[in-house]
Amino acid sequence: MNSSIERVLISAEEIEEKVSEVGKQISRDYECKNPIFVGVLKGCFIFMADLMRHVTIPCSMDFMAVSSYKGTSSTGAVKINKDLNQDIEGRHLILVEDILDSGVTLNYLKHYLMVRQPASISIVTLMDKPAHRKAPVTADYACFDVPDAFVVGYGLDYNERFRNLPYIGILKPEVYSD
Repeated sequence: MNSSIERVLISAEEIEEKVSEVGKQISRDYECKNPIFVGVLKGCFIFMADLMRHVTIPCSMDFMAVSSYKGTSSTGAVKINKDLNQDIEGRHLILVEDILDSGVTLNYLKHYLMVRQPASISIVTLMDKPAHRKAPVTADYACFDVPDAFVVGYGLDYNERFRNLPYIGILKPEVYSD
């Protein structure tokens, strides 16, 4: 275990099992709908790659890059750094996010994308952390509910570090409180 991690919250094995389950559920729910999976970069990239390995229906993928965090807290302002490359009108969108925390980013994205008239927008998240929710957003698919702690690993970072950990760990407070 990395010395900056207080404890492992979700093991690599638990992640694999739950991601497989959610991928299969999405495949059942979206059969014959040809959805577009929209990854919200950067944190989603590992989760989305693993999720897509368990999706068995025809689909496509695209990515958006947005920013709203600096260090450990949300700035409250969402900035789109990379937009979609595909026309989404009439298509079913599945937004793929690493963690649903304040909800500000996903709330903004849903409203931003609805203008383009997709058939539907749903959200799949690796982790749901309702303790910090500031916007009225819920996940349609959530692999894990997590406590109010600073989590990293499996794509999630602190100042671009720890994304490569194969598990979700709680970061020691002294690492981010300096």
